[in-house]
Amino acid sequence: MFELSQLRCFVAVAEELHFGRAAARLNMTQPPLSRQVQLLEHALEVALLERTSRSVRLTPAGRAFLPEARRILDLAEGAGLAAKRVARGDEGAIALGCTAAASYMLLPRLVSYITATLPGIDLVLKEMVTSEQMDALANGGIDLGLVRRPFDRRLVANVCILREPLLLAVPREHALARASDPAIADLAGERLVMWSPVEARYFFDLVTGLCAAAGVAPAHVQYIAQTHTMLALVSAGLGVALVPESARAMHFDGVVLRPLVTRGAVAELHLVWRRDSTNPAVPAFRDALVRHFGPGQE
Repeated sequence: MFELSQLRCFVAVAEELHFGRAAARLNMTQPPLSRQVQLLEHALEVALLERTSRSVRLTPAGRAFLPEARRILDLAEGAGLAAKRVARGDEGAIALGCTAAASYMLLPRLVSYITATLPGIDLVLKEMVTSEQMDALANGGIDLGLVRRPFDRRLVANVCILREPLLLAVPREHALARASDPAIADLAGERLVMWSPVEARYFFDLVTGLCAAAGVAPAHVQYIAQTHTMLALVSAGLGVALVPESARAMHFDGVVLRPLVTRGAVAELHLVWRRDSTNPAVPAFRDALVRHFGPGQE
């Protein structure tokens, strides 16, 4: 079996048709170059070159073998470069978990950015609530996740990549749809379509804390886990709701979204990954997102 070094020597001689120039091109002396070509011919059991004291010519076998030798060298170089790109994280696969709410505002921009910045990354998206994403991170089902708090920081590292204000969602004919500078305090006596304390614990705790700080106790009429369902109930006149700004992308008829003047009415979305991740694409993917989106790191 021949070696790549022998192929390189043969290709140089075949292209230069001169052993001296080929040796100079390869930064070696002529005797070892001749020896490498002889070893290649011995391995193939065929003469590739016709040598005289004045010239070097390719034999018919040599002419047939030259393009194949070039192809083998190109493949070998390409394989090495591919391995290096994967090791650097420039190529590979990333399984990214995401919440439904993240899909409306952040995800389209994220996918577009990663496609342009890391074209060698094969991105697989998996829609899951935060608790499902944490389980998937633990068992290797995903490499990174876009989650809401709380999460176990002993298992994962995290970066906040999106802070979005909460909006007051009210039926179009509701008085708060026209009120100036609505605040959490205006929810006193209102029927509130509330976040689920199980499937949407982050938003449940956030809204509960804001209401407690404002000294109001709205009547909870439903407990919902997804933004689009919450907006549908508001559209039906069942009550009002507090939703993240990404809800603007849903365009529900009959629903008015109003910014709040209450301080602290802000929802965070975090990028999380296992501290012991062995996927070489994770650091490159994470760093690209943090540079482009990350307002703060923890």
